[in-house]
Amino acid sequence: MLQELLEREVAQGLPGAVAAFGDPTDLEVAVAGERAPGVAMSRDTVFRIASIGKPILAATALVHVERGTVGLDDPVSRWLPELAEPRVLRDSSGPLDDTVPAVRPITVRHLMSFTGGLGMISDFSAPLMASLLGDLHQGPADPLGTPPPDEWLARAARIPLAHQPGEGWTYNTGADVLGVLLARAAGGTLGEVLDDAVLGPLGMSDTAFRATDAMRSRLGDAVMNGPGGLEVVDPADGAFVPPPVFESGAGGLLSTLDDLLRFGGMLRGGGEFDSVRVLGAESVAAMTAVQVPPQPGDVFLDGAAWGYGGAVDVDRAHPWSVPGRYGWVGGSGTALYFYPDTGRVAVWLGQLQLAGPSEFGAIGRFLTAATGEAGAGTKYP
Repeated sequence: MLQELLEREVAQGLPGAVAAFGDPTDLEVAVAGERAPGVAMSRDTVFRIASIGKPILAATALVHVERGTVGLDDPVSRWLPELAEPRVLRDSSGPLDDTVPAVRPITVRHLMSFTGGLGMISDFSAPLMASLLGDLHQGPADPLGTPPPDEWLARAARIPLAHQPGEGWTYNTGADVLGVLLARAAGGTLGEVLDDAVLGPLGMSDTAFRATDAMRSRLGDAVMNGPGGLEVVDPADGAFVPPPVFESGAGGLLSTLDDLLRFGGMLRGGGEFDSVRVLGAESVAAMTAVQVPPQPGDVFLDGAAWGYGGAVDVDRAHPWSVPGRYGWVGGSGTALYFYPDTGRVAVWLGQLQLAGPSEFGAIGRFLTAATGEAGAGTKYP
């Protein structure tokens, strides 16, 4: 069924994709299309995974909570003094100089749950959004064009919060702030911190902020629909080959199907995979539980709630919605979901960058199929 779905999508214009879904014992995998002109897609193709790296960042943060490196209720100013005295907009859509002082400090928990106030709002015409997109590069990952972490954080500190810490929900930027915090708290680059806490223990050797020598030949082009058809927005030998200037915890990772299945298997195992414990079961339960209820009218959540690093379905608002389902979608054309009730994991990795909601169709059809019975045959890696 899944192979037929992918082949239909490719026939209708999707350049290529790799996908899988399955329950705790069986997995259905499909591969179709090309990763570059004349180069067939393969199961081990490397993708720009964008926002589905957020659950990996959240898991890394929880590892450091368990280790005592950081505490959920610690003020972030302990490691990020730049954010010791934030200002808050009177109106999230209003001018950036109309602010009041924050009434409480931003905490690690606020960054984890996206309730710290620094982040993207639904009003894309607001001055705040222009500042986030322009000064902080809060659009598609820009590993070479985004300023280095210290300069990036200094810029972030000059941007007011959309709401008081803990009194709202804003998208994306909290993950990048969290990434800078973890690097400072743990003493290393964010890539090193992720590798030590999650990627290394799980054997996710194809997940990184740049294409290693072993990954480079398997990285495809990133493409987008343009006026004349498909356009390459980042070639295989482009922005993800040199060392990144900024390692974005919000969306800067590369990965593969099997690496993400290993991560999903860790969630399914309550923090353990292949006899290796990465997180405690309580941490996984907190990560995949509702930490922030649905925010009416929020364009990003679209009716879902938020956990740590991903959304949590609370009802059957869409054909692909399953109450309790945890995960997220990436703007590069990716999706990663975990279904706690069945242990099922669903991963979609596509080459087509999403220019808007109208291009969610293929992912939506895949996720709808993933709510049904998984195919049999292939075991989890």
